[in-house]
Amino acid sequence: MKFLQTSLVAALPAALVSGRFVAENEGDHVILEEPAKYLIELGPGETQWVTEEDKWDLRRNGQRFMDITDTRDLGSLRAQFRAATVQFPDKCVKQKEVGQLAGNLSKDEMLKNLEKLTSFHTRYYKSDYGRQSSEWVLDKVNQIIKDAGASDTVTASPFAHSWPQSSVIARIPGKSNTTVVIGAHQDSINLWLPAILAAPGADDDGSGTVTILEVFRTLLGDKDVVGGSARNTVEFHWYSAEEAGLLGSQAIFQAYEKAGRDVKAMLQQDMTGYAQGTIDAGKPVSVGVITDYVDPGLTAFIKKVIEEYCSIPWVETKCGYACSDHASASKAGYPSAFVIESAFENSDQHIHGTEDLIKYLSFDHMLEHAKMTLGLVYELAYHDFSSARDEPSEL
Repeated sequence: MKFLQTSLVAALPAALVSGRFVAENEGDHVILEEPAKYLIELGPGETQWVTEEDKWDLRRNGQRFMDITDTRDLGSLRAQFRAATVQFPDKCVKQKEVGQLAGNLSKDEMLKNLEKLTSFHTRYYKSDYGRQSSEWVLDKVNQIIKDAGASDTVTASPFAHSWPQSSVIARIPGKSNTTVVIGAHQDSINLWLPAILAAPGADDDGSGTVTILEVFRTLLGDKDVVGGSARNTVEFHWYSAEEAGLLGSQAIFQAYEKAGRDVKAMLQQDMTGYAQGTIDAGKPVSVGVITDYVDPGLTAFIKKVIEEYCSIPWVETKCGYACSDHASASKAGYPSAFVIESAFENSDQHIHGTEDLIKYLSFDHMLEHAKMTLGLVYELAYHDFSSARDEPSEL
């Protein structure tokens, strides 16, 4: 499939690939403009200027990056702090409350929401479809709040960007402004012709989007949490433009850094639904726990949460620099972690094209991710972080 798509792109006129109409003999009458350039970071301190087409070429070749054109100072205000000084729980203590809530997690709700999300031709962040899909996410979150009778305390708002698709932030206030963030990216992309071809994005990251949407709905069933009894504030984020270099999440965490927001933990859910690759490899279906470029303390606690609340084990895996939106939180100086559907080498290979479809996904597997996320967010919502504080870095 990749070979066929690559051949298709190679055979098309450059004007079509770029989405630009060229009239007959236009070349005799116009001066071609230089394409816009973007500054990307391929690794810590490793940067280069590229065009947008260069971006997609890098992504097609498996290279991840952060587009730091507008966020070059991200992390500079917290450079003197060490996120690793945050102390996470030694063990899970909210089994009764989480167990009661977990019974309300619904595979049917996740399926229904994913069917709607994948009905958009694409969720490409620069497209009108991307705008429409982000508006649907916001409307859905607001409907969940209304249905839970939580409108007096819980809020949802768009985080606008310079491109059409907004990010979405839902906030459940606690007794303090110390914040726990659960994130997923809502955009999708077809890396061959982003502005033209379909990108249903069922797994990447429709699965993560609806997984945390279902956790949000379930969490609002706890009247104590809705009423503000939790020690910490909880936020759910649905990021725009992850596929273009973590643009949406960088903008949000830059704003949080400048505002002095106290984020103690951020978990990213990117691809939660594909289990067949693990089965085909003859390995036990597991939750993939990313171990590179993450906070070790938060990651260690996530393993404990999986052991406590999931019926499947965890497996350690790596995905490289800037492989999802947790990297934006980490760069801003906030402890972050990332879980994925499997060991990275067994994850979904249908992504970034027209075949990223619901039919390949397991909603039983997505339910396990939802149970883990619910357990984590509930445990941390009530955790006392006050015994630990940021310390000046010795680096």
